[in-house]
Amino acid sequence: MAQFFPQPSGLTVREIVELTGAVPRDGGRFDGVISGIAALERARYSDLTFVDSDKNLDRLALTGAGVCLTNERLAGRAPAGLTVLVTPEPFRDFVTVARRLYPGSLRPRSLFEAEGIAEGAIVHPTADIEAGATVDPGAVIGPRAGIGQGTVIGATAVIGPDVQIGRDCSVGPGASVVHALIGDGVILHAGCRIGQEGFRYQSGAKGHIKVPQLRRVIVQDNVEIGANTTIDRGGSGDTVIGEGTKIDNLVQIGHNCTIGRHCIIVAECGLSGGVMLGDHVTLAGQVGVAAHVSIGEGALVGAKCRVAADIPAGEQWQASGARDG
Repeated sequence: MAQFFPQPSGLTVREIVELTGAVPRDGGRFDGVISGIAALERARYSDLTFVDSDKNLDRLALTGAGVCLTNERLAGRAPAGLTVLVTPEPFRDFVTVARRLYPGSLRPRSLFEAEGIAEGAIVHPTADIEAGATVDPGAVIGPRAGIGQGTVIGATAVIGPDVQIGRDCSVGPGASVVHALIGDGVILHAGCRIGQEGFRYQSGAKGHIKVPQLRRVIVQDNVEIGANTTIDRGGSGDTVIGEGTKIDNLVQIGHNCTIGRHCIIVAECGLSGGVMLGDHVTLAGQVGVAAHVSIGEGALVGAKCRVAADIPAGEQWQASGARDG
């Protein structure tokens, strides 16, 4: 079977306990080495797994895992011979261990396994590429663009004139970034389109007249944007994506939108121009938001909602109760 991530050297059970704060059940082994993670039914003796629900107890009884993270209530249901680590949040600690074992999975790397500027990349002589940045074959870096240390620009990605991309970012294959300022630690997955003109026309009897879109997209630190998502640049004001926000695949964000910090926007959402989201807002899949609507801090909008009027901070809206004007 192909291995797309390097095989970890592993962690001992003792190291996992130190990393997570989980408490070993009596009889557990401390010197065993865990070199992988797996679901209950797929796990081998060298794997870590977890269980946090009664519905998985049948699979727990048959698991071949070496170590299992679970809560106090379910710990007694584990089979003999399985090392059990008790924690209030099994999945959280499972993720903590997975991140330590597979750090290379956390952001896209060079698909060419290149370092520096690869042969076949096209970099304008006025572009500023810091030492330690990587540019894959076929990527195009435009005039006066800046790329920070530790950033990876994927194959055939296009970085437009004057775009600034911070440090330790990843721009996936085939993505395009124009009219934009990108912070540190940002991930743009394959096929992202950042900074193209917004969709705005002045309509009249003789047709539709394009309205100039003259501003930028500003993406703050530690934002992640999924594959084939599009974010339009602003017309009279900037489009802003706040720090730590995570945006799924196939999302459309229109011109002049302001997205707060640490928001979650799930696949196939569409935000019309001028929408404002407060901090920690969650939009579930296929939410549509009309132009110039504001959604307050901490609000949650359920899947398939149509939102055509403001939603106050902290409220939860489902499709049956979504405002429709």
